[in-house]
Formats: sequence, C-alpha cells, structure tokens
Amino acid sequence: MTRAPRPDFLVIGAPKAGTTALHAALAQHPDVFVSDPKEPKYFLCDQAPPPAWGGPGDKHSQQEWIWRADHYFPLFEPAGEHQLRGESTPFYLWSPGAHRRIAEALPDVKLVAVVRDPVDRAYSNWMHLWSDGLEPESDFVTAFEREDERVRAGWAPFWRYRELGRYGEQLRHLHAYVDPERILVVRYRDLIDEPGRTVDRVSRFLGIREGLVDSIPRDNARGFVAPGLRANVFGPVVRAGARLGQFAPPEVWRSIHPLSIALLGDSRSAHRPRLDTMRRQRLLESYVDDIALLGELTGQDFSDWLSPADRGSFDERATVTRLSARR
Repeated sequence: MTRAPRPDFLVIGAPKAGTTALHAALAQHPDVFVSDPKEPKYFLCDQAPPPAWGGPGDKHSQQEWIWRADHYFPLFEPAGEHQLRGESTPFYLWSPGAHRRIAEALPDVKLVAVVRDPVDRAYSNWMHLWSDGLEPESDFVTAFEREDERVRAGWAPFWRYRELGRYGEQLRHLHAYVDPERILVVRYRDLIDEPGRTVDRVSRFLGIREGLVDSIPRDNARGFVAPGLRANVFGPVVRAGARLGQFAPPEVWRSIHPLSIALLGDSRSAHRPRLDTMRRQRLLESYVDDIALLGELTGQDFSDWLSPADRGSFDERATVTRLSARR
C-alpha cells in the first residue's frame, strides 16, 4: 500500500544548535529522505500565512514559509518506499502552537531536539544576524537585553536570543502533547565531538541502520564581521536591501543578498571573539533554573553549561576534535 506523503520524523530545534549539520548528515543516509527546503516551517502556522513580522529582513524571509497543506505534504512524495521521511525546522521546539499542531497531524511522529549551551547558542544567533548585516546592534549583550522590546515590536522568532535557549520550559510543554518516548534530546557537543556515534544514536532512535554515516558536515556557521566603520556605513545599506527584498521573489533575493553582504567585508576566515567570563556569567542568570529543569526532564547532566568559559564556534570546536583524533 502506498504511504501517504507525510514526515515520519522532525528535527525540531534549536536554532544555531547544529540542526543544519544533523539534517545534512541524515540526508546522506540511504534509509532517509529529507525535505527540500530543509525548514518548511509548516507547523509554525495554522493553515494561515505567518504573522507580518517586523524585524530587519523578516518580511523577506517569511515569503519562504510553507503554510499550505497542499504545498507541504507533497514535499515528501519523492521519498522511496523504504525511506523514512523528515524535515528540520528548529523553531518547532520553541513554539507551543507547533507542539499542538504536530501532535494532531502526526500522532506517531518521532522528534529530535538538538540543544546547545544556551549562552553559546544565543551568541551564535546574534553573530549570524550581525554578520549577515541584519542585526543593527553591534554589542551582543545589549542586543540580548533588548529582546522584550523587539518582541513587542513584532520581530520574528529568530531575534529571541534569550527565549530560544530556554529548552526546559519548551520540552515540558511539548511533553503535554507528545509522549517523551518519541522525543530524543541530542547535545550539540556530541555532534561535534562524536559525530559518528551521535548519528548512530539518532539512527537507532529512528529505527534505521547504524554505521552508515560517520561524519557531520559543516553547519551554517558564519564568519565574523568586526564592528567598526565598514559595518556602521554598510550595515544600514544591507538592511535597506532586506526591506526591499520583500518585493522580490525569494530566488532573486538569494542571488543578490551575498553581494550586499560583501559590502561588510570578507568574514569567511574570521572567528567570532570569545565571550569574556564576566559577560557570559551575567547572561547565564537567565538560564540557571531552566538548565536544572532540562536535566530533570531528560535525566541528562547539563551542569557544564554553568561554566563561565566560552566554548568557541563550530569550526573551532571541530578543528580541536579533528586534531585530537589524529593523536
């Protein structure tokens, strides 16, 4: 009997925690079919277009949200009869509405949540938007502390640096809709430090063959654009272009946007600066209770997140892992 086109699993979060890397690794597995686009965002909507978000670049990006069922479910039609089908929208973990919609539409679906040290995740989130020329605030901590103001102004979920990292609250709400046995929580650290073993763990959870994927492709990390005159002059130009992007088809904007980012300088080889201990400790106060809750819900130990040390970017961590493996 031909299966109805629908996902068997979802990678649900969190943004800037390795979901792109895990999606790319699973795409290499012969027993898996993953959607194109990677992030349809279908379950963030309720059979209606997304809200009219008002942050820099938001109106352009929401053109790519797939909110209609007759556009979403056909994404899975090309899958082979033997393949598990999946998609990866990292905001599903954050969204209470998505929890309900997923439970109603996909009662047997399996969910994989990738979580990362919440301060490191927020810093990477800010750096992604800053280096794309969309974040107007050059100081990460200031941008972090402006979250409530931006939420009130109707900026899209990706601007919620603090809130996106409160995984304990999110998982507790998700448990009210989905059996915890159908949810796997994976650590970003494990994706970097033990990629083959971590993909095997995900494969075992999904019920597919192990030992067929032994590496994690580079995630969608950005190089770093240093604050300064160039960013101050050309950042507003990039943001103005992003506003105009709402009037162009997404494929047009994707071809033009890299040219506008080039105005900010070549960031490809630049690592983000480490977050100093005092600033990191200050931001950790937003997460101490939630880290404890996450540990209670999962039975895992996340106490290393309470460390004042910045762990570095994806590329820095992956380089350390490769060098250690050669010794």
